[in-house]
Amino acid sequence: MPGLEALSGAPPIRLHLADEVLPLWHAVQIETGDPDAALPYWAFAWGGGLAIARFLADDPDPVKGHRVLDLGSGSGLCAIAAFRAGASEVIAVDIDPFSAAAIELNARADGRRIDIWQRDLLDDAPPDDVDVILAGDLWYEGPLAARVLPWLERARAAGIDVLVGDPGRRYLPSQSLEELALYEVRTTTELEDMDLKLARVYRLAGAGPT
Repeated sequence: MPGLEALSGAPPIRLHLADEVLPLWHAVQIETGDPDAALPYWAFAWGGGLAIARFLADDPDPVKGHRVLDLGSGSGLCAIAAFRAGASEVIAVDIDPFSAAAIELNARADGRRIDIWQRDLLDDAPPDDVDVILAGDLWYEGPLAARVLPWLERARAAGIDVLVGDPGRRYLPSQSLEELALYEVRTTTELEDMDLKLARVYRLAGAGPT
């Protein structure tokens, strides 16, 4: 696993992070025997997740005492931030087994115990025992965005609060979102087009938890 590092300009969370993407990606390809293995996104802190972590540190109320699901959790950054903000229960969801391993290690480094679901939820009904869904950095490709938004809208219609974090990627459904906060964040990967980015936290329009 990558080395344990403190995030710059973020809450005092330490994650197992990689310095470079290509050597780690190559190692994943070798480990899986798959030359088309997914990018190791779980080894970096992305702009949307950093914004959500900052937002919850500044204003814990959206998750405090609530049951939280972190969709597409990656490194587990948002899940850990939710626990630090006082969530009563946190579920981190990702389809990648390497992500599940990274979340477990990162949660352990922060002294947290997070329930990890390694599966695709987007064809199922949103869980009825969740109050808040966090969705950081899920708008980087069209096919995924086309699946994520209807699922989140079903969750919102069921009374689940949905918080979105993103630095303004192409497929972000801005017309459906209410901006809550803006942060300058320092990402940890050269895959972003610049080191410092402006990332926003939004609420999906609709009802939240009672």
